[in-house]
Formats: sequence, C-alpha cells, structure tokens
Amino acid sequence: MASNVIRNTWILTKIRVRLAMRNRTFLFFSLIMPLGFLFFFVTIFSKGDSAWTAYILGSILTMTVMGSFWGLSVQLVMFREAGILRRFRLAPLGAGPMLASSILSNYILVLPSVAIEILVTKFALHMQGWGNLWAIFLLVSIGSATFSAFGLIVASVTNTMQETQVINQVIWTAFLFLSGATVPLARFPHWIQGASLFMPATYLATGLENAATNLATHSEIITDLIALGIGLLVAFEISRRLFRWEPEAKLPGSAKLWVLAVMIPFIAFGAYENVKGDRLALVRQNFQMLNSASMATPPKSH
Repeated sequence: MASNVIRNTWILTKIRVRLAMRNRTFLFFSLIMPLGFLFFFVTIFSKGDSAWTAYILGSILTMTVMGSFWGLSVQLVMFREAGILRRFRLAPLGAGPMLASSILSNYILVLPSVAIEILVTKFALHMQGWGNLWAIFLLVSIGSATFSAFGLIVASVTNTMQETQVINQVIWTAFLFLSGATVPLARFPHWIQGASLFMPATYLATGLENAATNLATHSEIITDLIALGIGLLVAFEISRRLFRWEPEAKLPGSAKLWVLAVMIPFIAFGAYENVKGDRLALVRQNFQMLNSASMATPPKSH
C-alpha cells in the first residue's frame, strides 16, 4: 500500500512539473519577476553595500517561496472548475497523493529559481559572502512545503476562481507587508512587530534574511524550522480532510473551524515570543548592525 502511494505521488508530481514548464505565465512569475524585483531593490536600496544586498536577497527568497501559496490554490481551483480533478479521481488515487504531489512538484520548481537568485546576487550584484547556505536550503525546503499546504487549504474551502483570488490577495498582502519580507520588520511600531510574530510568514522572512546576511543563530533557525514544520503538518492534514474533487461537493459545517486550527501553532509561538522570546530584540539588533555597517562603509562603484 505504501509503495503504491509513493509511486502514485511521484507520477502525479512528474505530470504537474511538465504542465508547469509548458506554462509561460508560471515561468514569468516564478523566475523573471523575482529577478526583476531583486535588481530593482538592490539598485535602489542597497547603495552598493554587500550586507544590505544579502538582506534584500533574503527578502526576495521569501517572496519566491511564499509564491507557492498563491500558485497552488489558483491551480487546484482551476482544475476543479474545469473537471480535471474529477478525471484524476477515476484513477486509484486518494486526496493525500494528489496534495503531496502538488507540494513536491512546487518544491522541485522553486529550487532552480532560488539557486539562480543566489548566483545572480553573488556574481552580478557583488554580494561578498554566500550567507548560511545550509540554513537557506532548510528554510526554503520547509517553507515551500508549508506555504504550499496553506495554498491547498484555500483551494479546499473556496468555490470559484474569483473567490480564491480575493482571499489570496488579502492573505498575501498581510504575509508580504507585515512579516518583514518587504519593509524591514524593525521599522514598524513595536505593536505591529509583536503582532507579526503570530504570522507564519514572519518566521520564514526573518529566518531567510538572517541566514542570507549570516546573522542567524542556530537557535533562531531551529525555532523557525520547528514553527514552519508544525504548520506544514497541521495544514496538510486539514487540506486533506477538506479536499474536494468536484465543484458540486459541499463542505462540512466544521470546515471553518478546521481552517482556524492551522493558526494554533503560530498563536502558541507568537505568544511565547512576545512574553519570553528574544526574536524581536535580535531583529532590531541585526537591523542596527546593518545600518551601522552601511554608514561605516562607502558605496562601491561597479
């Protein structure tokens, strides 16, 4: 039984990768657009400072990984509306292999984008070091799976493409602007910083930014990985329980409660960090170190 599940998951994964590679829109949003943001932000904000260039790389990697959330939810709803999922159901497949293949195929497609972004930042944008590559790899791996699972939950509870896009936009905006992925978290008022610790995106963004600048401690990385890993397990199980093959299928009355359950791990982590943790203090300290280094080092000419 287990071997059949693994084989079916891998077959579906290969199919999903091939479909994505034929989609020019996917290639633009997953590869070209992040590189455009990378060059723009480095040109405008880093001012030739290698430490800030690395920090911006961490932000771009965060946006690339979080893109899993948006892409998978839209794709699965589109498949369901078009009747494609109904055809998959005719094969001896359960919801588990279908959802696992979505996460795995997305991860396979994210890795080349991440590698290209790191290489471009290193050799074209003159970042001095490589950062903590092991920490980046682990955060990208777990983060990609976690945000893919979040997208699967959205796809499970929404009924139409329009509804999916509206919900995605609201959640994506919160993830993007309140986690430190765009504006450095240390620039926000303290109450927003405290509230951000209840968001899963914050653990990915601060983790990748600190890993890229080589300022992350082992305890920080472990905390980030544990938070994202628990979120992945909870989100995947919820999406598996709520998964619908056909648009006519109705959700159980408890579906909304199941969706809220995905936030329980991050509520726990956020409460701990606000009361006893030192994450925000380290975020402010690292931000001050980057500012001090930038002021002490004259801009480089390229």
